[in-house]
Amino acid sequence: MSQRQDDEMIIGKNPVIAALEAERTVNKVLLSEQLNINVQKKIISLGKAAGAVVQTVPRKRLDQITDGNHQGVAAYVAPYPYSDLDDLFDRAEEKGELPFFIILDELEDPHNLGSIMRTADATGAHGIIIPKRRSVGLTATVAKTAAGAIEHVPVVRVTNIAATVDELKARNVWVVGTAADADEDYRKLDGAIPIALVVGNEGKGISRLVKKKCDWTVSLPMQGHVSSLNASVACALLLYEVRRKRTPVE
Repeated sequence: MSQRQDDEMIIGKNPVIAALEAERTVNKVLLSEQLNINVQKKIISLGKAAGAVVQTVPRKRLDQITDGNHQGVAAYVAPYPYSDLDDLFDRAEEKGELPFFIILDELEDPHNLGSIMRTADATGAHGIIIPKRRSVGLTATVAKTAAGAIEHVPVVRVTNIAATVDELKARNVWVVGTAADADEDYRKLDGAIPIALVVGNEGKGISRLVKKKCDWTVSLPMQGHVSSLNASVACALLLYEVRRKRTPVE
């Protein structure tokens, strides 16, 4: 199977192994000659099972086609597929859980999206919703930062976030936004409800219309000198708060 023009590149040991194990369409894998022999054997075995072409190349070749942070592994894969909103509800139902979604309102940094995907996977969130415009999508940088989570967390791309919020509310999901001026502390989040958490743009936060459509908003107490947290850090705190409420320590 040869590389195709619309293939995307993912780099790093964990993202490539995760893609192979998740039975993604991986067309070609490039391994550095200096890569650990045990890692080489594992990837070659997974690549063979997946029907991918696996080539051993000089490390210099990988340096030339990547940003250099490849860990001796790169792969060409079919573009990442997006899910539908129904897929997220189905996923929750299959697990016998109440819906637990994340809405990212015009998030632009691929590293933030990748980090949020890792936390979403760790906390059992059923999926992420992003807008088609003015937002980062599923890119190679997102895949690298997600360290394999991109294979396990479905992402839905919608035309209009505000309209999607309306649809979620019509389907009995409570939509909770984040805002610095919110009166309610995030630690009061109720995990025993179907919930979608909204995290806004790194600079502007949640758009005015989306904020207005949220059922309510919560804030994260800030005692230091900075006025806000990184979007992925703030999202992680919210996700773990819902997770904590849903799975209390016995």
